[in-house]
Amino acid sequence: MKTRIVLADDHQMFRQALRTLLEKESDIEVVGEASDGIELLRVVQQTLPDVVCIDIMMPKLNGIEATRRLLAMLPTIKVIVLSAYNDRNYILDMLKIGASGYVTKNECGDELLRAVKAVRLNRKYLCPDIADVVTGAMINTQEGKSGAVRLGARERQVLQLVAEGVTSAQIAEYINVAPSTIEVHRRNIMRKLNLHSVAELTKYAIRNGLTNG
Repeated sequence: MKTRIVLADDHQMFRQALRTLLEKESDIEVVGEASDGIELLRVVQQTLPDVVCIDIMMPKLNGIEATRRLLAMLPTIKVIVLSAYNDRNYILDMLKIGASGYVTKNECGDELLRAVKAVRLNRKYLCPDIADVVTGAMINTQEGKSGAVRLGARERQVLQLVAEGVTSAQIAEYINVAPSTIEVHRRNIMRKLNLHSVAELTKYAIRNGLTNG
């Protein structure tokens, strides 16, 4: 029986490259693609795949929130994260909410195939770069560098969407909360980062890899 996979990334050429790689395997079938988090939820409901390969930095609904919703909807689905970033906070957040694998995009060839095989056997899979980060996080019990700002997963999601020009009302709709809650998040983010405008938030998000800009 073939492993059914959905690909989620906002770059069409990257999705096509992944499809070409995966479909060379006789036991893998790519059954759908999505370019943002909202579309991904619809595609998964329609196709019911075994595995979703998902980028963290997607428009509308990022990979963290999309993964949370996918696993609530289909607890048996396996999620493999594909990311250009090896930020410790993203990695730990995704593993905490139930992602089964994590592969950096620059290792996305054979490592992705290994990840697919592992998660189908109910194993976790981290590519070498990510395994190093996780090991370092386990050894270093400090929150991070002295004075570093720690935004929560929801705050980073809101910051990403704000930086992408999404309104508070739209953000509230995407993540199913009241608009007033989004305003609270925005104020907290600005206070924590000591920033005072959307332009400053956008620059911060781009500089720290929270959005592609």
